[in-house]
Amino acid sequence: MTPLLGLTALVLVLLLGSALSSGVEAAMLTASPVQVHELATAPHPVAGARTLERLKQRMGRTLVVLVIANNAFNIFGSLMLGSTASAVFSGMGIEGVALPLFSVGLTVLVILLGEILPKAVASRTPMAIGLAAAPVLSFLLRLLLPLVLLLERLMPAITAQSELTTDENEIRLLARLGSRTGGIEADEAAMIGKVFQLNDLTARDLMIPRVSADTLSGQQSLASAREELLDSSSSWWVVLGEEVDEILGVASRDQLLTALLRGEGERPIHSLCEPSDFVPEMMRADRLLTSMRRRSRGVRVVVDEFGAFVGVVGADAVLAVLAGWWRRPQLGAAPESGSTARDQP
Repeated sequence: MTPLLGLTALVLVLLLGSALSSGVEAAMLTASPVQVHELATAPHPVAGARTLERLKQRMGRTLVVLVIANNAFNIFGSLMLGSTASAVFSGMGIEGVALPLFSVGLTVLVILLGEILPKAVASRTPMAIGLAAAPVLSFLLRLLLPLVLLLERLMPAITAQSELTTDENEIRLLARLGSRTGGIEADEAAMIGKVFQLNDLTARDLMIPRVSADTLSGQQSLASAREELLDSSSSWWVVLGEEVDEILGVASRDQLLTALLRGEGERPIHSLCEPSDFVPEMMRADRLLTSMRRRSRGVRVVVDEFGAFVGVVGADAVLAVLAGWWRRPQLGAAPESGSTARDQP
């Protein structure tokens, strides 16, 4: 091999090493922790996924290894290559002209082919490159562990572990970005935001107040309540006792009308009611929805801190929040009778 061919080979090795170091660094920083965790915890993990997840968790150590490798090629390699080029060009008698041109050309090649291009490519396919490079990075980390531990003692920030966490604002932002780029539908992004709104609302916000709720006396006969049942479109009725705030239960309108059709008009309404489920007025709407999912009855009696009956809330009120129909009542505005404070679709 001629000296010039040897110099060319060394240039290619330097560019390749710099490109690999820069590309892997960009891939490690760009790869989504959520996607990596999903691949690593799958029933049949993708090859290299668990190793990649461990490297992402200790990103400080991983970056130390990549920086050492990158600088080994860019700095030490360039110095060695400069001395070799000087010897080669000196033997050819063109040192004075060729060496400055070689230095400028090498710098441009390192910037373009060793930094910019590999980082641009790696940022587009970070997962594939990260999975492929994870075993090699893990080996280099074990090999350089004494040096890494020394650097950790000198710079404690390297020891920080990256945990897979997120928050409400980040999820909202991701939903909006996904909607803008077409990754998810606009109505899906809006519903994600409405889900978080449930945590900010309580049963008191969504309930039909007691004065507007449909109630029946448990002692009256079913026939005497016939007109009320036919005139109202409410699905559930609160059955009251003789005492103040005495709740005997709740009765389904369908069940009451069915009993009327069967000729059971003389039966007292309390004999047809079901046990009521009570919820505190300050219960958050998300917990309220969970309780309704556990028990199919779609209505809850809302009570205050003293156990007094203050209103009724149904599953439709919670679903109205998710659908975007619900609007917070304005101060001083009286609620409409028999309906929750929401817009109709």
